Amino acid sequence: MSPSLASVGWPVVDRVLGFSPHGVFIAIGFATGAWLFGRLAARRGISVDAVNSIVFWSLIGAIVGARVAYVIAHVSDFASPLEWLYVWKGGISLLGGIAGATIANAVNIRRFGLRFFQVADTLTAPLALGIAIGRIGDLIIGDHLGKPTSWILAWTYHGGKLAPPFNCGANECQAALQGNHIEIIRRGSAELRAGLETIATGVGVHQTAMYDMLIAWALFGFLWWFTREARREGTATLAFAICYGCARLIEDFLRIDKRFGPLTGSQWTALIVVVVSIVLLIVRAVTKRPGPTTPGRAQGRDEPAGATQPAPTEAA
Repeated sequence: MSPSLASVGWPVVDRVLGFSPHGVFIAIGFATGAWLFGRLAARRGISVDAVNSIVFWSLIGAIVGARVAYVIAHVSDFASPLEWLYVWKGGISLLGGIAGATIANAVNIRRFGLRFFQVADTLTAPLALGIAIGRIGDLIIGDHLGKPTSWILAWTYHGGKLAPPFNCGANECQAALQGNHIEIIRRGSAELRAGLETIATGVGVHQTAMYDMLIAWALFGFLWWFTREARREGTATLAFAICYGCARLIEDFLRIDKRFGPLTGSQWTALIVVVVSIVLLIVRAVTKRPGPTTPGRAQGRDEPAGATQPAPTEAA
């Protein structure tokens, strides 16, 4: 199959009127998710004041968590601790941002008499939507590029300045990677070298941000359907954690990111989240203890805000 038929690609744009499309679409994704959360919250017994507080602390926690997680995973890339604060130079972790927002609200929601899963279940679909929108910025700047490939969704370089770790010259970008590896991307070709040996070639590379965006849109659609009906509280949250965690585990095998043993930092995080979520689902299924039910969206239209009842033992 010819490269023109076996690939997608576009010129990357790292700045528009001085702003990074990456940051702009993250902001749009966050704002859209926050808006949808506010629309759903009243049906789940979450007041407007609580929504505003949760969104505020999610923003603070996400910014701090995203940067801290990235710095921990790439600490050797910084010349001094002062550079840890240079957020305008890029370097954030999506999973770190989610963790930071979760930690920031763990105590905050107690002030409003809310339960963790009561809030988390309401946030699952908005979070998936926010991720899907935010990834558009990654595509525009050419971020999260992976290993060489020639499959139908291989991403080909059409010019522009790629996001770090790539350095670009005339029609060619190179990235010095862990283990004395170098990836070279040109118009219509890509190769991965280990020293002087070429170990992989392709018409382009895996665009893992594109994969993640497609998965996030699919996950949003699934959660929008799944939360239409009443579910045992926590089920939607654990479903999101397992689905998105497994997706990140698979995606990151295609990335060229730094590894700690066989996995990237994001993979280790995702693995822990998936294992813990599966264990919680098994425990809930075995014990079958009754608990609060998260109202479905269709049900919530006809019920007063905050209406929750004990879940039947057979609730999914």
